[in-house]
Amino acid sequence: MRPRRDRCSGLALILFCLSTPGLCLGAGEQNLSEQQIEHFLLTAKVVNFRHSSKGITDTLRLTLSDGTVTHDASFQAIDEHKTEVTMPDGHRELLFVDSYKYNIAAYRLAQLLGLADMVPVYVERKWQGQTGSLSWWLPVQVDEAERVKRKISPPDSDDWNKQMYKVRVLDELVYDTDPNLTNVLIGPDWKIYRIDFTRAFRLAKTLKNPKDLVRCDRTLFDKLKALDKNELARRTSGYLTKDEVGAVMARRDKIVASFQKLIAESGENQVLY
Repeated sequence: MRPRRDRCSGLALILFCLSTPGLCLGAGEQNLSEQQIEHFLLTAKVVNFRHSSKGITDTLRLTLSDGTVTHDASFQAIDEHKTEVTMPDGHRELLFVDSYKYNIAAYRLAQLLGLADMVPVYVERKWQGQTGSLSWWLPVQVDEAERVKRKISPPDSDDWNKQMYKVRVLDELVYDTDPNLTNVLIGPDWKIYRIDFTRAFRLAKTLKNPKDLVRCDRTLFDKLKALDKNELARRTSGYLTKDEVGAVMARRDKIVASFQKLIAESGENQVLY
């Protein structure tokens, strides 16, 4: 519910932006590596800020500059822990957590799975006395909720579906209790991004929507099988607890088993791409 995007006004302009790779990127920014983006987010000076126009938490849009590159970033400092919360739909959630730390954990998990191009770079940074997650502001024109509302069809449905299959695997793995279409963002050339994981990484060892797992990228499937609990714990140290890491691994096992079952029933080429 807290998307980061540079919005184009009007349906025609949205369509133009989506079909023009790199349109909203600043000069030279297309070539920055993950490591360079991380360094920039950690060290660049904050030269301006404003409140984000959407979201239920106080998300801030910061403008950063290192003297060469100037770029915006999204800052979330929320870190709530409650014994019990009654949600808007009436259901109760025990041991409720809404934390910026899960953004960083999701990014580091995505790196281990080869999905870092789909999740923006998140780092931990302190600003104005608050510690939170700081993420690279994406060159996004529209979120999935708006795309559906406007009935805009992707020009390449096969490529779109293959990207969404990855998103669904990631969603099952992180177990986000606040997934919504505004957290799926669409950039130039119909590139899909998945953002905002502050209510993810619950302790459930089951899958939320196992029927969403119908196909999987071959490389992602291999990386899922190879995901090591100790390495995940090391990479997410300070952001996930031991029990949260254990829950991720339990869900990983179920995801892998689900795809293996589908492969046995339908054949590898019908499931993996």
